[in-house]
Amino acid sequence: MGQKVNPISNRLGIIRGWDSNWYGGNNYGESLLEDSKIRKYLNARLAKASISRIIIERTLKLVTITVCTARPGIIIGKGGQEVDKLKEELKKITDKDIQINIFEVKRPELDAVIVANNIARQVEGKIAYRRAIKMSIANTMRMGAEGIKVQISGRLNGAEMARSEMYKEGRTPLHTYRADIDYCHAEALTKVGLLGIKVWICRGEVYSKRELAPNFTQSKDSGRGNTNGNSGGGKNFKRKKNNR
Repeated sequence: MGQKVNPISNRLGIIRGWDSNWYGGNNYGESLLEDSKIRKYLNARLAKASISRIIIERTLKLVTITVCTARPGIIIGKGGQEVDKLKEELKKITDKDIQINIFEVKRPELDAVIVANNIARQVEGKIAYRRAIKMSIANTMRMGAEGIKVQISGRLNGAEMARSEMYKEGRTPLHTYRADIDYCHAEALTKVGLLGIKVWICRGEVYSKRELAPNFTQSKDSGRGNTNGNSGGGKNFKRKKNNR
């Protein structure tokens, strides 16, 4: 079960909170659609800002959007001008007042979304996928992760038959609910087709009670990119090939 299910959804309500925090009532469908449009727009508009998460909280008249990013300067702009522009643009999606909070990811190497997207961009830039993956694994383990697992699938090196390769270091206990596992799936568009990249990062284990909602008000020790783990596992990469 733990090997197949999304590790994030499997830990919701245990050590992981929700990215949308509101009660919709009869307008649940409209609010959910607005959230989807807001996230899609921000991810496209701020593609170079290394966005990790977009957390949305709603009240009757206010929508609070918290953007977790490794490069807050791109979003804030000079004197906060970019934030004001974003507010005006987002008002076209929702008729409520908008408040935007920027939360900096201190350690992007421990964030699966940023790591996966970084590997995808390097592969699209014609960097050898093995080199991109091994560099990302080394950087993640150096920053204190307990383990990392990366899987890449598709027509690797232009092969006629698609296959999967997996690279591991350390431990990623997917069945242990107290293990803080971050996960992301990204795609790289190359001239030979689309490559799928999956990243699992174990940032340690959570024994104390963690505040789940709202997410971004967690303490600095439990925030994204600030979790301190012990470096573990062996020093050698393990690769597994599966033809499909």
